[in-house]
Amino acid sequence: MKTTPFTDIHIALGAKMHEFAGYNMPIEYPSGITAEHLTVRNAVGVFDVSHMGEFWVKGPNALAFLQKITTNDVSKLEIGKAQYTCFPNGKGGIVDDLFVYFFEENKYLLVVNASNIEKDWNWCVANNTEGAELENASDWMAQLAVQGPKATELLQKLTSVNLSQIPYFGFAVGDIAGVENVILSNTGYTGAGGFEIYFYPENGPKIWDAIFAIGAEYGLKPIGLGARDSLRLEKGYTLYGNDIDDTTSPIEAGLSWITKFVEGKNFIDRPLLEMQKAEGVSRKLVCFELKERGIPRHGYEIVNENGDIIGEVTSGTMLPDTKIGIGMGYVQTDYSKQGSSVYVKIRAKNLEAVVV
Repeated sequence: MKTTPFTDIHIALGAKMHEFAGYNMPIEYPSGITAEHLTVRNAVGVFDVSHMGEFWVKGPNALAFLQKITTNDVSKLEIGKAQYTCFPNGKGGIVDDLFVYFFEENKYLLVVNASNIEKDWNWCVANNTEGAELENASDWMAQLAVQGPKATELLQKLTSVNLSQIPYFGFAVGDIAGVENVILSNTGYTGAGGFEIYFYPENGPKIWDAIFAIGAEYGLKPIGLGARDSLRLEKGYTLYGNDIDDTTSPIEAGLSWITKFVEGKNFIDRPLLEMQKAEGVSRKLVCFELKERGIPRHGYEIVNENGDIIGEVTSGTMLPDTKIGIGMGYVQTDYSKQGSSVYVKIRAKNLEAVVV
C-alpha cells in the first residue's frame, strides 16, 4: 500500500488503519467515529487527505480544454477562486467529481478523488485535443483538511495570510508554520467550514506538529475517514462510487447547479444532459431521514407504501447526536419531492422515512 507523510503518525496515535484507494489510511482513532464527528461539528479536527489527486492544466488552451471536459462554467471563475464540478463520461454518466482552482491566467489546478486518479488522468489525456499542458502532480502534493467552527481561529495563529479575507471557495498561496508556498483553500467536504491546505510532502510533519502544538485549547483531534464519511453524508454531499458514478447523470444526482448550458460551452454529453434537464429523468437522488429506529445501508431497497421497489440506498448512517438514521438514494421521480414518504427495507421490515 502507498503511504502519506502522516502514515507513521496515524499508527503511533493508535488509529485503526485500512486500505483506501491504494493507501494505508486511518479509519478512526481510539476516541471513535462518534467523538470525531462531533469534534468537527463543535470544535476542529484535522484530516489527512494526502491521497487525493492533483492535476495542473496550463497553457493558452487550458480554459478551452476545461470548458469541454467539465460541466461547470470555468469561464466564470476569477483568479483565487475554486468551483465544484464533474467530468461527464460521454454516456450520460460521471467519470468523477472534482474541484477546479484558478491560479493565474492559463493555469488551473484540478483536485480529484483518490480512487479515480489514474482513471481521471487517462480521461484527461485522451480528451486533450486542445493541446493543453497537463501535469499529474499527485505524488508531489500532500493535503490536510482542517475543519470545524474553530479551524480559522487556530490556523490564523500559524500564518501571516489573513484567513478571514479568503471567501468561501476562495484560496491564497502563503505561509503556514514557517513553510512557504502553501495553498490555503476555504473549502472542505464536511459542511463544518474550515480550510484545506496543500504543500510539498516533505513539509507535512512540520505542519502537522505545528497545528497540534497549539490545538489543545481548541479541542483539536485527528479525524479518520469514518467520520469524514458521516460528516459529508449529514451535509448531503455525494460520494463518488456510492451516490454518483459512471451510471448516474448529474441531472439525476441533483447536480444541475454545476451543469451549465451556457452559450459557447460545448462540453461532453451536453446534448444528452440538456435533454434530460428539459424532459425530466425517471429517477432522482434524494436525502431522507428514517422516522423509526434503524440504520440504512448502501444497497438496501427503498419501497413505497405497497412494498413495491422504487429505488435503492446509496449511502446511510446513524447520526451520532440525534441517533436518527439518515441516507441518500435514487428513487422514482414521483417520490423525490421533499416531504414524500418512502420506506427502507431493513431485515425484511419496511421502515418509514421522509425525503428531506
